[in-house]
Amino acid sequence: MVAALVRVFLGVELEQQFNEPYLSTSLQDFWGRRWNIMVTSILRPTVYEPVIKLSARFVPRRWAPIPAILATFVVSAIMHELIFYYLGRMRPNWEITGFFLLHGGCLMAEIAFKKALGDKWRLPRVVSTPLTVGFVMATGFWLFFPQLLRCRADERVFEEYAAVATFVKNVTGLTTKTFQFKLSTLES
Repeated sequence: MVAALVRVFLGVELEQQFNEPYLSTSLQDFWGRRWNIMVTSILRPTVYEPVIKLSARFVPRRWAPIPAILATFVVSAIMHELIFYYLGRMRPNWEITGFFLLHGGCLMAEIAFKKALGDKWRLPRVVSTPLTVGFVMATGFWLFFPQLLRCRADERVFEEYAAVATFVKNVTGLTTKTFQFKLSTLES
C-alpha cells in the first residue's frame, strides 16, 4: 500500500519489500528471499557476510554460515526489541527476542540438515510450503503479535494516519470531498 501511495503522489517506484512469502518452501527461502527484502539486503552485508569471513577462520567454510545466521538473528532481535520499546515505552519481555532466536535456531538446524544430507532428501512443495508458512504464523501469533497488541501498535497506526490526514488537510486547505475527488482523478 505504501509503495502504491508513493508511486501515485511522488511518481517514485520503491524497491520491492516482499516476494510472495506465502509461497516459501523453507525458513531459508522465507527469511533469505521472500520476507522484508530490504532488511535482508541491509543485514547481509553488515552482519551476515562479515561474520562468515570471521567464522571461516575457526570452522570449515562449509559451516561458517551457521554462526553468521545466529549473529544476524540476534541483531534483528535487538533491532525489533528497540522498535517495540519505542512504540510502547514498555519494558521488554523478550518475546520478540525469543521469536527471532527460535527462527534463527530452526534456520541453523535446517541448513545443517541440508548440508549433512545434501539435496537427496527434500520435501515436496505441497508439504514444505504449508509447514513453513504454518510455522511462521504459529510462532508469530505466539511470540510476535502479542507484543504488538500490548504496545497498542494497531491504535497508534490509526492515530498516525489521522494525524497525516489532518496535516494534509491543513496544509492544502482541502475538504475531505475535494481531497477524495483529487485522489480519484490521480488514480485514473
